[in-house]
Amino acid sequence: MKATALIALGSIMASKSGSVDPSKFPDEVFDLYSIPAFDRGQPEIVEGNKIGSTKQVVQPGDVLLSKIVPHIRRSWVVGKNHGRRLIASGEWIVFRSEHLHPRYIKHVLVGDPFYAEFMRTVSGVGGSLLRARPAQVADIKIPLPPLAEQRRIAAILDAAEALREKRRQSLAKLDTLAQAIFLGLFGDPVRNTKCWDEASVLGDVAEIVSGVTKGRKLNGSRTREIPYLAVINVQDRSLKLDLVKTVEATEDEIRRYKLQKGDLLLTEGGDPDKLGRGTLWNNELPECIHQNHIFRVRLTSRCIQPLFLNWLVGSQRGKKYFLKSAKQTTGIASINMTQLRRFPLIIPPLSLQSEFAEQVSALDRLKNAQRTSLAKLEKLFASLQHRAFRGEL
Repeated sequence: MKATALIALGSIMASKSGSVDPSKFPDEVFDLYSIPAFDRGQPEIVEGNKIGSTKQVVQPGDVLLSKIVPHIRRSWVVGKNHGRRLIASGEWIVFRSEHLHPRYIKHVLVGDPFYAEFMRTVSGVGGSLLRARPAQVADIKIPLPPLAEQRRIAAILDAAEALREKRRQSLAKLDTLAQAIFLGLFGDPVRNTKCWDEASVLGDVAEIVSGVTKGRKLNGSRTREIPYLAVINVQDRSLKLDLVKTVEATEDEIRRYKLQKGDLLLTEGGDPDKLGRGTLWNNELPECIHQNHIFRVRLTSRCIQPLFLNWLVGSQRGKKYFLKSAKQTTGIASINMTQLRRFPLIIPPLSLQSEFAEQVSALDRLKNAQRTSLAKLEKLFASLQHRAFRGEL
């Protein structure tokens, strides 16, 4: 098979795309390709007087590559002209050539082979300050087959990407369905529209403790290494266990803090919109304790079930209570154990709580099947990319 020609990206960079200061055209409406617009899925349609800085002029079919926060793979094909000038943030590197098919180049720019090279061009101290250096990106070589072959490869990868997107949408709809089931069974938890018993607070029905402090003084006590959950591991109704740290703990600490099936884990703080974030422990690890920035809620009453409690705490009822009660400083909010114990419950009949648990379990089985399918599609897509860019597809 004939090898695919390689070109340096600098040869298709639009170095003279032009610029415009939209504020000088206050009444003109622009299509703005910004980084936030990419994350929303469509360009902003915005008046010039609302745009605060000079922008690049772009054309339909231009391919954009984000040079900021480079670990997030962002590439965008500029769409049709709808009678408004097309402009783009200066944080995009623009590619333009009559010899490229835009969708093909977009796939190259988000593919694994390019990404590995791209990350070597990055500089900065971290987070939003990281940037790829266009001069070094220009030296990266990519495969560029004839235009007809680019179109064929793009069509195959587009089809595979469409299948992946359908799986993602299915998973999102299942999450929406679970929320609808919760509201359908229990009503609005903020206003307690179904008038459930709300005479109890969380401290009445559960034992609440914080966990082990790393770096505490052990005074020569005998310890052993044990996995422990940090804040990053506790997500919203899920656990992220790809990286679980360990800590030295005494046997007494392990007995005191060892997690049990059905324990509700709640983070004490972070971004205000994440207050009340938590999930249930289902013995994912044989033995595990938790960090002091995580509260462990262990039910002591049979009037309420763990899954219902997890959803109630994470509902708007929980968010409103925690936002009102939390200590907030410079965008960070935190709750303490006293506030958590005072969380105002609603307690529907156990039969309804059990029905909710059964329906969520059925949805979880569907989601697991969808996740398995998505994982297979991800593997297939990566294989197709690898073969396509080696000229083997």
